Amino acid sequence: MTISEKKVYPRTGDNQTVYLKNVVTDPSIAVGEYTMYNDFVNDPKDFQKNNVLYHYPINHDKLMIGKFCSIACGAKFLFTSANHTLKSLSTYPFPLFFEEWDLDKATVTDAWDNKGNIVIGNDVWIGYEAVIMSGVTIGDGAIIGAHAVVSKDVPPYTIVGGIPAKPIRKRFSDEVVSSLLEIKWWEWSDERIRENISAIQSGNIRDLK
Repeated sequence: MTISEKKVYPRTGDNQTVYLKNVVTDPSIAVGEYTMYNDFVNDPKDFQKNNVLYHYPINHDKLMIGKFCSIACGAKFLFTSANHTLKSLSTYPFPLFFEEWDLDKATVTDAWDNKGNIVIGNDVWIGYEAVIMSGVTIGDGAIIGAHAVVSKDVPPYTIVGGIPAKPIRKRFSDEVVSSLLEIKWWEWSDERIRENISAIQSGNIRDLK
């Protein structure tokens, strides 16, 4: 058992930050170890209610978040049901109100276009009040700027920002990114990570052991 599996609050006296894996109960939300969420407005334990929106079982879509991610206050994950279908001649969601319009209840999902799962890699930093849309995959080590609206996939170790979010720059050279994706330090044991924290923080991949 890792340290993160033993506690909800990583820091003594700080009830605004939680290990997300230990407060999420929805089986369609998977969170890796040590991923943390900070909320100074609402109770961070209510993440799945306040931050994972339009996430209904009828769509069978999932939110998957990797290990060692940092999610800032107010970040939102908007799922398929937030969308209105673009195939219709009208943006009005008639199938959603099947009783009113004598429609088959089974067609309710025709009201929106199903974009699929949201997949967040490992060691991803999601900034204050950023919005991640359904169907998006964010690669390992990426950074999402504050208030960004992410509607397209983000490559590993890329910084994005804006509305809609666009690449700003890569965090490291292609060579270093390839090495990090091969090393996958987030899969190491707690002991090995602890031994390498100074090396990780140094920013020099050659210091890892």
